[in-house]
Parts: sequence; C-alpha cells; structure tokens
Amino acid sequence: MIRIVLRRLLLSGTAAVAAAVPGGQAAAQTASTATPAGTTVSNTAQATYSVNGATQTVQSNTATFVVDRKVNLTVVKAQNADTSVALGQIGAVTAFRVTNNTNGTQDFLLDPDQNLGTIIYVGTDNYDMTNLKAYVDVNDNGTYEPGTDVATFIDELKPDEARTVFLVGDVPTSQLAQLAIVSLHVTVAEGGAAGTAGARLRQTTLNVLNQDNEVDVVFADNDSDGIGGDGLHDGEARAYLAYDVGVKNVDLTVNKSMTILSDGVSTLNPKALPGAVVEYCLSARNATLLTAAANVTLTDIVPANTTYVAQSLTIGVAGGTCVLLGQGQDDDADDANDPGPYRGSYDATARRVTAIIPSLAGSTTINASFRVTIN
Repeated sequence: MIRIVLRRLLLSGTAAVAAAVPGGQAAAQTASTATPAGTTVSNTAQATYSVNGATQTVQSNTATFVVDRKVNLTVVKAQNADTSVALGQIGAVTAFRVTNNTNGTQDFLLDPDQNLGTIIYVGTDNYDMTNLKAYVDVNDNGTYEPGTDVATFIDELKPDEARTVFLVGDVPTSQLAQLAIVSLHVTVAEGGAAGTAGARLRQTTLNVLNQDNEVDVVFADNDSDGIGGDGLHDGEARAYLAYDVGVKNVDLTVNKSMTILSDGVSTLNPKALPGAVVEYCLSARNATLLTAAANVTLTDIVPANTTYVAQSLTIGVAGGTCVLLGQGQDDDADDANDPGPYRGSYDATARRVTAIIPSLAGSTTINASFRVTIN
C-alpha cells in the first residue's frame, strides 16, 4: 500500500486544505484487460490554500510503483471422453487445453505424467503407455499432425490466450491392458525470449514487503485437481484423461454342418455313397451388439476318404442351404483376384480350406461353404 501524506501549511493567515478520497473496489478483470505486469503507475497530489485572500497551490512528490505479476493458468480436457485404443496401437492421442490467465506473456513447460498413484478417476489404471510425449498444437486446428506439431513447450502465450496440447504414446500388446490414466502437468515459465523455453517462474517470497520499483511474482492459481496432484498457489496445473483399451472380446461362435447334395443314384434322398457330393457349411456369428470382430479366419481340414471339389469355396451372407448370393473364391493363396471383401484359398498339401472375413459386425452371421466328393 502506498500512502501519500500532505503536510499542513500554517502561515500568518488561515490555511484551507483540499484532499482526494480513495475510490471503491475495482471491477473484475480478465487477464487480458488487467494491467500488464511491469507497468509503471505514477501519480501526484495537490493542495490549494489561501493566505490573506491570495490562492496558492502546492504539489506533492510523485508516488510510483510497478504492477506485479499475478500468475494463473488453467488446464482442462479438450475431449469429451477418454481415448479408445487397440492393443499395440502406435501414436494414440489425447488432447488438453492450456490457458494463460496471467497478466503477462508466459512460456509453459509441459510434462506428460503417469504412474500417478491413487487418484479420483472412473476405472483402474493397470498399464502404462510407452513413448509418452507432449506436443503443442502449433496451428491450433485441434488435430494432431506429426510433421507439424513438434513443439514440446508453449512459447510466448499472451494473457487469456490458449493452446491445445496433445499427449501421444504407444499402447502395449499385453492382453491384460485395459486402462492407462495419464495427466498433462503444466508449469508457468518466464516469457520474453521467443523460440526458447523459459526457466520455471519463481514466486517472490510473500513475507517480504512489496517493492515499489520491482515486479513481484505472486502465484494465484487454484488447486486444479483437489486430489494432491496439484497444489494451491504453486504456478502449476494439471488435468487427467485415459487411454481405454475397451472391449477385447466378443461373443463369437462357429457352427459346422453338412448336407449331401447328390449321390448319382437318388434325386430325392441322396445318401453318403462313394462319388456323392457333400457340402460343408461353416457359420460364424458375432452376437455382441455394436462391436465388430476383425480378421475372422475360418479353417477346416478336408477329411480323409474325401476329395476337395476345386473352386467350390464360397463366402457370404447366410441363406439357402448355406450361403446366399455368396462370393466364389479361387483356390490359390493370392488374394488379388478374389472378390471383396472376403478372401479364401485351398492348400492341397495340407488339405486345408481357409476363409477370411475382414470384419464381422455385431449381430451378424457370415457363412463359408465348400464341397467334397466321397472317395
């Protein structure tokens, strides 16, 4: 606080002294409308008086101070839900938003954090991301671009401006992996040198009297998480997200059936005679709603005492005796000429039939059929 004292002037007559009364509370301000740190504020006072009818004026000395730095920041999630990932996924992304609420331009140091111990979060952390890094959204378009977003600290962020920060990491292949809780930990740093990360900002010791000609640094940030990962008035903040492996299995069943199509003797009720044609049907059903199974591969070994009928493998939607409007597959392992989306082949050496369904949607059944003759 600055106090201006006017000495009463007593001369041979009566002296009348005029003084100003301080105003009320200042209106609430944002960081961008608040007076910038380092601004010099100066003012003088004046007294008028009269002596024997003559009006006189006297000026006070000039009182000067500089505006101190009120340090504040916020870090929040920039997405509505956790990031769903697959086992072994490379470069999985979560997004946060960092805002400078300080009355000055600042750098911000970024620390991607995990192994956070016990925190308040829905779910249990049971795996760690690898190669976890923090990158700034340089063009602020909200999309992580590996060749563009390479900055690892926020540079020269003005008051009330914000930047998106991405955490990017790799998901392990462990079948036990389910949820990895991560945090973006942000620290306010010194600004003023573009292109260079400033040193961590240090607070002025609060038990030292205000120095009118120096910019004191005062941390005014809140406890951003309330759970011990961040403290009150420490120039730091953090927010949390998770990488969720999600559903790792579906209710997938495979059923095999057979039908004797012809025996060369009876047209009404063909029997399993030598020379008869038998159709095998492999039926794959995914009973899990809204979750697809990828690369469903059906294999079957042609049984002894039978011979595979060349070019008989067909894959498609269930119907008729097995497949309705199916896609016939050639027998070689080269899938270039196979009609999409399914693929199939027959290995004569191993006597193995293979049918591949790239994606089997939830509540969907796809069948594969092939034929043999009885020796």
